[in-house]
Amino acid sequence: MTAPLPGGRCLVVGVLNTTPDSFSDGGRFLAPDVAVARGVELVAQGADLVDVGGESTRPGAARVSADEEARRVLPVVRGLRAAGVVVSVDTMRAEVARAAVAAGAVVVNDVSGGLADPAMAATVAELAADVPELRYVLSHWRGPSDVMTSLARYDDVVAEVEAELGARLAAVEAAGVPRERVVLDPGLGFAKVAEHDWALLRDLPRLAGLGRPLLVGASRKRFLGSLLAAGGEVPPAPERDDATAAVSALAAAAGAWGVRVHEPRASAAAVRVAAAWCGPAARHRTEQGPA
Repeated sequence: MTAPLPGGRCLVVGVLNTTPDSFSDGGRFLAPDVAVARGVELVAQGADLVDVGGESTRPGAARVSADEEARRVLPVVRGLRAAGVVVSVDTMRAEVARAAVAAGAVVVNDVSGGLADPAMAATVAELAADVPELRYVLSHWRGPSDVMTSLARYDDVVAEVEAELGARLAAVEAAGVPRERVVLDPGLGFAKVAEHDWALLRDLPRLAGLGRPLLVGASRKRFLGSLLAAGGEVPPAPERDDATAAVSALAAAAGAWGVRVHEPRASAAAVRVAAAWCGPAARHRTEQGPA
């Protein structure tokens, strides 16, 4: 992964959902050839890598079987790699992660931070020994999608997310995952309400104090919809892309390693503006992580 990705600025991670039920674009990219074409389009629009997911993690979503998840994801990973795209796999399952890496993925994006599958950390450690480019995105998570809303209880959300992420980082290191391969994600929207998401975004530098680069996934999420509603009707997910790009610029200026977005074009411009605005200091913060 290191060679194809740019250094010196925040990366843009394009979202590719091969699911029928994702909150933003479920059902649009179910056929592998359609999904591969969309992934190539995401890169043309400015994505540095494409994150392929075969299981929805929207609030209330039910889990699918490992076989079904693999059926959705693996042909797309292979097709994107054949097209020269740098690929991430969005999965909470060790067996799907292993198969996707064998198919060419170089990032494992685990929104559960290794909690959903006890085998994940050991599997990533094993894969990392064989794939020098491999990176593991470890997110803050308190429980599966069907119950996570009930788990959004905090006295101090930043301090608690910092502590819980730190504990997960220590756990995966103890399982053999090299620390330098880990990227942390505060898990916006996962067991969090809008006030929690905004607090975490305002305090990204504190989370960066854990010593690992940060991935920010704000794209089209509910807290942006609530903000844009301004007392009226909440806009549909695609109408939140301008707000997403604003978050991308601010996250990049705060030193984020990457932003995960559904529509890359505006965010690709935003992270370049942030890099120019902030100069060498922001570039240095970004380069502390894998790039």
